[in-house]
Amino acid sequence: MTLRDPVLYRILHAAHPRTGTAWCIYPTYDFAHGQSDAIEHVTHSLCTLEFEDHRPLYDWLIEHLPVPARPRQYEFARLNLGYTVLSKRSLTELVRRGLVDGWDDPRMPTLAGLRRRGVPPEAIREFVRRIGMARANSVVDLALFEHAIRDRLNPIAERRMAVLRPLKLVIENFPEGDAAELTAINHPDDPAAGQPHCPVRPGNLCRARRFHGAIRRRSFIACRQGARFACATRTW
Repeated sequence: MTLRDPVLYRILHAAHPRTGTAWCIYPTYDFAHGQSDAIEHVTHSLCTLEFEDHRPLYDWLIEHLPVPARPRQYEFARLNLGYTVLSKRSLTELVRRGLVDGWDDPRMPTLAGLRRRGVPPEAIREFVRRIGMARANSVVDLALFEHAIRDRLNPIAERRMAVLRPLKLVIENFPEGDAAELTAINHPDDPAAGQPHCPVRPGNLCRARRFHGAIRRRSFIACRQGARFACATRTW
């Protein structure tokens, strides 16, 4: 049916973003696809499986039009990532409605968004290498992508600790003028990365939820040295 009566042009009386109202006739994708590839000297035109039925028209136009090259079309299954929207139309709608801050929003599954999220390009290449290219539609588990990111970041990323919802903790019976230091590590598998020292003072930060849970259980907060202190809290 593709070669029986193909639609090559369509008439649309609307302003074009670049040419304005100078033209009202536009080529269809099937007609322009092969010619664009030939003009740009593309050798392998990679498409998803829904374009397999259009390949006879692609080849026929290449053979019967005066184009400078003879590209070939190859089809493969698209990448479907679990719990992730990859449709360009759906993502465009998110950008158009202002639900995200643009194509480079860290929540977007775009290369620009992944870069802002801190995903290194080596992790993306490794993920693509692992899943390979297939002709059967499937859904790739999101955990496989996250695993590739962890494998790349693990040997190079230094460890840090942060208190997202801090609560200032004051140890009232902490000895005056006394100070203690706890040794942390920048990387568990790389001693050369260094071992920073974290001072312990009468005023420290703890996680608010954990401290309130300890108060409900009427327990004390233990120091690493094994000493136990009665504590009082003050918020910021």
